[in-house]
Amino acid sequence: MRSKSVAVLIFGLIITAGLDQLIKYWVYTFLPLASEKQLLPFLSLLHARNDGIAFSMFSYLNNLVLIILTLVVLCLVLALWFFAGKTRALAQLGYVLIIGGAIGNLIDRIRFHYVVDYIYFHIGTVFQFAIFNLADSFITVGAIVVILDEILISRHNSKQNKAV
Repeated sequence: MRSKSVAVLIFGLIITAGLDQLIKYWVYTFLPLASEKQLLPFLSLLHARNDGIAFSMFSYLNNLVLIILTLVVLCLVLALWFFAGKTRALAQLGYVLIIGGAIGNLIDRIRFHYVVDYIYFHIGTVFQFAIFNLADSFITVGAIVVILDEILISRHNSKQNKAV
């Protein structure tokens, strides 16, 4: 049964990291650095480079240090995925999203020594959100899914304890 779970993990990672890399390839190839393509009044593609991690944190660190840090986090989340077990499908989905997003950004960091960012939410000059990418979105959504799973498990256990 575990081999089926590993196959689902690999398929999920290929989809998440692959989709992320496909979009980044398009941005890198067809959208010059710092240029913007308006999609909606509040959403643009804006080709940017991120030398750090989320919100450019740790951009002062050496690229090799960021690669090693990413690999350590990947190993930890992969262990969490493995030990979550088949009864925690929601948590496993969250972990797959986190791992796939981290791999997508890791590929950039290894290839370019920075991460390609391009999603830009804004309302003119009144509101401007950080520029990010699909991999960042996968990581964020994955973390939310894991937290949701923890809340649901906690509620379920609380109800069982009250019933006893």
